[in-house]
Amino acid sequence: MATSNSVFWTAFSSREDLAQFGNDALLLFALQLKLSIEDILILASNSLTEGNDDKKADLVHIDAEEGYVVIAQTYVSQDINKKSAPSNKASDLNTAVSWLLNRPIEDLPLSMKPQAEELRQAIKDRTIRSIHIWYVHNLPESKNVRQELATVEHTAKSAIKAHFPESSDIDIQALEVGISTLKEWYQAISTPILVSDEFIIPISGGFDIGYADWKAYVTSIPAKWLYEQFKKHKTKLFSANVRDYLGSRNEDRNINNAIKNTAHDDPKHFWVFNNGITVLVHEFKPKKRRGQTEIWVKGFSIVNGAQTTGSVGNLNKAPSDDAKIQVRFITCNDKDTLRKIVLYNNTQNKITAADFRSSDPVQGKLLSEFKNMPCVEYLPRRGGHEDAIKRRPYGLPSVTAGQALAAFHRDPDIAYHQKTHMWEDDTLYSRYFNEQTTAKHIIFAYSLLQAVEKKKRDLLTKSKNNSLKEIEKTQLNFFRKRGSTFLMASAIARCLEILLDKQIPNLFSLSFRDNLSPEKATDRWTNIIDSASSFTEPLEKGLSDGFKNRDAVEDAIKIFQSLIAATREANKEIYNAFAGMVN
Repeated sequence: MATSNSVFWTAFSSREDLAQFGNDALLLFALQLKLSIEDILILASNSLTEGNDDKKADLVHIDAEEGYVVIAQTYVSQDINKKSAPSNKASDLNTAVSWLLNRPIEDLPLSMKPQAEELRQAIKDRTIRSIHIWYVHNLPESKNVRQELATVEHTAKSAIKAHFPESSDIDIQALEVGISTLKEWYQAISTPILVSDEFIIPISGGFDIGYADWKAYVTSIPAKWLYEQFKKHKTKLFSANVRDYLGSRNEDRNINNAIKNTAHDDPKHFWVFNNGITVLVHEFKPKKRRGQTEIWVKGFSIVNGAQTTGSVGNLNKAPSDDAKIQVRFITCNDKDTLRKIVLYNNTQNKITAADFRSSDPVQGKLLSEFKNMPCVEYLPRRGGHEDAIKRRPYGLPSVTAGQALAAFHRDPDIAYHQKTHMWEDDTLYSRYFNEQTTAKHIIFAYSLLQAVEKKKRDLLTKSKNNSLKEIEKTQLNFFRKRGSTFLMASAIARCLEILLDKQIPNLFSLSFRDNLSPEKATDRWTNIIDSASSFTEPLEKGLSDGFKNRDAVEDAIKIFQSLIAATREANKEIYNAFAGMVN
């Protein structure tokens, strides 16, 4: 892979966990930089396509909870002195979009069908607000590529309009993610303020407030001025925000659409209806000039208010002079305080839901217990920029732990579809994280999920090498389906009384006898997974309708259980050896 002496390339090259993905490693790193992905390996397992017949889509990442989709193609040049990436790779995304959105499902290759089915269903359900189409590469951006991507945008918009007219308001953005963009995203994580320009902004009076390590000025600015800056700087304005503008749709319940309607139809009430924005700046200085009150600011990054800014910026025309926006300009020189300003001003975003639980007694107990576990660092709070720049080699994000627990405790659908919601819902949260939950039990559940993920990766590798046996082809057909690893982990957990040959009144009591690292614990499951994978075919029925039919999930798992029970005698040696390692 091409290298460079830049700080970005040093950070990327240090990510040994991504090396196994070849050229797709750059794409995964880009996703983590931009979207603050907690567990990139689980995302890779569920979102990367196989490559043999991917119809020019290297990745299809669907996040219905957050309301977005990323469809991506990647290219890595060995010659970093090339002036631009090949534009034909960008035009290939037309093929990807057409297959995903236009072609009949029955015509799609097996490796692509699950992605297309889930994407189309999410669009029909109107859970998707935006579709992002990326061409990721390690060369400078170019005009030719931008032109090709403009055509891709048109292809996607036409497909949505033709096949999903009720969702024609979905925001579609095709983006060239070349080396300049990658460095910019990296810098945005490392440096909260990416737009360093100086601005003079008309204001409606105001007042200042401050303390030893920060100061602020509270005022109102014209919505028209913010509209103009968004047209010029786009998402660079949000470098200190956890999420970019998420798009709007024509529904009264969608807050972004309500913001747009107010700015357009009722500008005099915009100030009082809207919460306003919070902006980090390097410096500010209010002053009067020619009878007009103004504020001079250097640097501009919206730490809270991306949705307001994006909504205003995406109006068909500039808003009226009557539309005003509340704003707090903040300058801070203390690194720790600055980090907390970014964090706490973004707590309304779903991505930080786990942060709300990070200080509760259960998470405190788990954190204490994990300190005595080898080769693992439990991360009860969203990791922040360090996890994206340099993954902690033994980090276990609490969000991933929650997914593993949900799958283990009979809720594979929650693990797959509601990994964030489980932290917001008290009932769901206490179902998995309660006084009975221990660090050793989390390792037990997490290592099971990891072992299933590893089995899937092994089968995909064999497929690429054309070395699959017939029975393995059947297994891979199951693992190609979205959410399959969570269902498989859940099904095996439901068979533990058979595997251990004893009654288990409380699943939370289960753990490995030894104080194992996650990696060694994962190895303990290998023989169980290899044996159980022979019975994946009946589990496919549980994945119909994307986990929405709980009865179908239960019926599929019951058949799986009966097959495990019927073959226990034949696998007695494997099961008994495993039972000897479990409390």
